[in-house]
Amino acid sequence: MKIWEDEKIFQDTYKQVDVTPDSKMYLLYAFAYPSGSGLHVGHVEPVTALDILARYYRSIGKKVFFPVGWDAFGLPAENYAVKTGIPPVKTTKDAIDTFSRQIKRIGVSYDWGTEVATCHPGYYRWTQWLFLQLYKKGLAYKKLAPVNWCPSCQTVLANEQVVEGLCERCDTKVDLKNMNQWFFKITDYKDELIEGLDKLDWPKATKQQQINWIGKSHGELIKFPFVNTEIEGDLEVFTTRPDTIEGVTFMVISPEHVLVPTIASQSSNNIEIQKYVEKCAKDTDEERQINKDKTGVFTDAYVKNPVTNEKIPVWISNYVLSGYGTGAIMAVPFTDERDRAFAEKYDLEIKEHGKYKKLVGKKEVQYKLRDWLISRQRYWGAPIPIVYDPQGKAHPVKKEHLPWLLPTDVDFKPTGESPLRLSKEFIDRVEKLYGKGWTPEYDTMDTFVDSSWYYLRYTDPRNEEEFANIDHLKKWMPVDFYMIGPEHIVLHLLYSRFFTKFLRDEGYLSVDEPFSKMRHQGMILGPDHRKMSKSKGNVINPDDVMSEYGADTLRMYEMFLGPIDQDKPWNVDSVQGLYRFLKRVWRMYGLIPPQSQTLLLTKEEYPKGEVVDNNDNLTIALHHTIKKVGQDIENLKFNTAISAMMELLNEWESAKLLNGSIANNLTVQQFNKSNKFLKILSPFAPFMTEEIWRNILKNKTSIHLEPWPEFDEDLLKQSKITLPVQINGKVRGTIEIEIQMKEEDIIKMIIEDENFSKYIHEGKYKKVIYVKGKIVNIIV
Repeated sequence: MKIWEDEKIFQDTYKQVDVTPDSKMYLLYAFAYPSGSGLHVGHVEPVTALDILARYYRSIGKKVFFPVGWDAFGLPAENYAVKTGIPPVKTTKDAIDTFSRQIKRIGVSYDWGTEVATCHPGYYRWTQWLFLQLYKKGLAYKKLAPVNWCPSCQTVLANEQVVEGLCERCDTKVDLKNMNQWFFKITDYKDELIEGLDKLDWPKATKQQQINWIGKSHGELIKFPFVNTEIEGDLEVFTTRPDTIEGVTFMVISPEHVLVPTIASQSSNNIEIQKYVEKCAKDTDEERQINKDKTGVFTDAYVKNPVTNEKIPVWISNYVLSGYGTGAIMAVPFTDERDRAFAEKYDLEIKEHGKYKKLVGKKEVQYKLRDWLISRQRYWGAPIPIVYDPQGKAHPVKKEHLPWLLPTDVDFKPTGESPLRLSKEFIDRVEKLYGKGWTPEYDTMDTFVDSSWYYLRYTDPRNEEEFANIDHLKKWMPVDFYMIGPEHIVLHLLYSRFFTKFLRDEGYLSVDEPFSKMRHQGMILGPDHRKMSKSKGNVINPDDVMSEYGADTLRMYEMFLGPIDQDKPWNVDSVQGLYRFLKRVWRMYGLIPPQSQTLLLTKEEYPKGEVVDNNDNLTIALHHTIKKVGQDIENLKFNTAISAMMELLNEWESAKLLNGSIANNLTVQQFNKSNKFLKILSPFAPFMTEEIWRNILKNKTSIHLEPWPEFDEDLLKQSKITLPVQINGKVRGTIEIEIQMKEEDIIKMIIEDENFSKYIHEGKYKKVIYVKGKIVNIIV
């Protein structure tokens, strides 16, 4: 609604004063990637949910901060540019414009004054600054490392971008490749990243995923001496089960183990070993973990069990990874499923064993977490702010040269090398600023770097002197509520937490964690109950829905579908049901909905039931609804909040169905409680309620600036009654309920009450007879 923009109702909220930890409410939706296809209805659900929270918390006096921005760098835009020849800076701007238009049409009350985009030099200048702070502290470094390489996208992929051995974007088989890459030393914070989870209000499953990814293990480092060989030293193994050492019947080392070349050179199986190692090099770690077919090759080498003194054969196998532990394991097939499968395949010994409880090796703690690989060999990303002198030594780009601009004279088609190598301007720039023979770093940064600190920039988005003012950071951090998709439960959260802890250590932040409370939204499925995709032809365009039914209907429908964290299929009939509900609200004011010029509702469209004209009961119902809707919003139970408002409307209409008249003919004055009803409806249906509030009720200011209506707790207490409870027709006791309580809630209360549960086996019953406010009879 243009009037909201003109009156700047939701703008410049990051400048609010007198903000305290108790009064603030920093609401955040996952940094959106603006795809060329625009929003789909799956995007609408989480932003609407957060908008409802924002509008509600403003009305109860919270100082709400609800910013917006775009995760605009990355492969999709670049791949589209490769396909069409249109530069990604153009396609990205067009996509952002489309997203912005659609989001405003939905009515999301973002503070557009905070808007940022990662592809803007004013933003990635500070991404580069952050890189340099890590570099100064030794937490950004370059080394040769095996990486996931997509031969189609021609770039390194992060582990989460590899799905069952394929690139998640193009389904090409991913190769392993050794390359010089930049890393962030996230492993320095590994213990803190585990310990900090205790104080966070996050889903348990998400916390556990974080713990599993870090993979802290307590065990022993045990040395197995080589025997009958010229190999010097020992084979070291890290194990969490040193007590099973008497059951070891063979050893397994990874194909990448440092000793493989030495062992192979002394083996009669040398050629076979080399072929096997070359074959394994083509598979990613993920493929090797999920591959049920465990293969291997014998090395001819043996080690000695330090406890039993037995001679143990050494094998090489694809099920042992170099990245965890020492890259070698002691195989105990009697107790380990993978070891047993391998032993059975190659006819190796399996023997029963007891528990050895003496200390064998050295106690040690190890982790699965590896440092964060940030190098990407693509164009559309933030350039890494490093230059090299003629001797090849790395130097940080000087602060006065930030932002270290992404050159524009680049053919961004993938060649296997970083496209920035083809920029004459980039190369000339470095020589002009740093000297003859100096060269730039040609890789760009992983887009996870951009999107792992954006919540900090929001707090001071127009600051040209620093990434954010310390007072602004202290005022707004941490984020009070964060909503993200379930696909971001590991790395994005880990990286954001790492940056937060590093900046705290540098004195910029006073908090340890970025997101106090976090929840995941579910997925809106297609009408066919499958994930929406263009190829399946089941994508629902929100513009189409809004054109036919209006934005308020779209918002309310998506909130009414079910719990926010569950997957739900789209249902056209249900959309129409919410539209009919909103039409009934319009009719209360004698209006026809702006989106439709259909006939007025017929009497049959109104709920049937006993005609009541009891103002006391209506008042009680209103106060119940005010309380429930507020509580449900805070608990993210948007669907039950809408149900409560529907029930209130039913009671209202029933109370006025006198002498055959229907609500169409009633005046505004007859609905003297409508102001409070409009207010609790307003976070869900902001356009309609604003229209009625200003143009029908003639208010001068926005309904969204009005306080949340109060409810009378004493009145609600008076509304409680004592209800007799029968089991199979025999009274077994009574319960106290609220007059407005739903039948299903009453049944649940009875089943959970020990006075009645003994008569209802496992809570199962055949039938319920409920006379509202009089008696309930459960037939078992």
